[in-house]
Amino acid sequence: MVKKLQKMAEKKASSPAGLFDSQLAATVRESAQQIWLAGLGAFSKAQAEGGKVFEALVKEGVSLQRKTQAVAEDKIGEVTGKMSAMAGEITGRAGQHWDKLETIFEERVSRALNKLGVPSHKDVDALIARIDALSQAVDKLSKASAKPADGAAKAPRKTAAAAKKAAAKRTPARKAAT
Repeated sequence: MVKKLQKMAEKKASSPAGLFDSQLAATVRESAQQIWLAGLGAFSKAQAEGGKVFEALVKEGVSLQRKTQAVAEDKIGEVTGKMSAMAGEITGRAGQHWDKLETIFEERVSRALNKLGVPSHKDVDALIARIDALSQAVDKLSKASAKPADGAAKAPRKTAAAAKKAAAKRTPARKAAT
């Protein structure tokens, strides 16, 4: 069969149309050979430079990752700052409301204790002041009675009478204070 194909090719090569076909076939073969060699060269070059290209892509990826992380950290910092400010504002508002609530509670407890007849802090302070004044008066009277004089017997009676008058005056004040 190969011999038959060779004879047919020789017949065509000797005819004018066959000459054109053989030149065309040779050109096509040459062109195909060049394309094949170009492909092999490109493949070889890609293999040789492929590692370099890969390394360059890795470097670019690392650089891009760092930039992305920096931007993300900046955004996280901004959001954290905003959230901290909002939390501080809410804490301040809550503190104000808590102070109002505490004041209302204290007022109501004070009113309830007053209705029950429990003296307030002011009432106790007033009583302490009165006790101090009375103590000073008693001290003065005791020092005055310790002096030997002609009117020593009369002096205690006057002080006792004065003490009764003072006690009578203070009784309405005590009721008003409670």
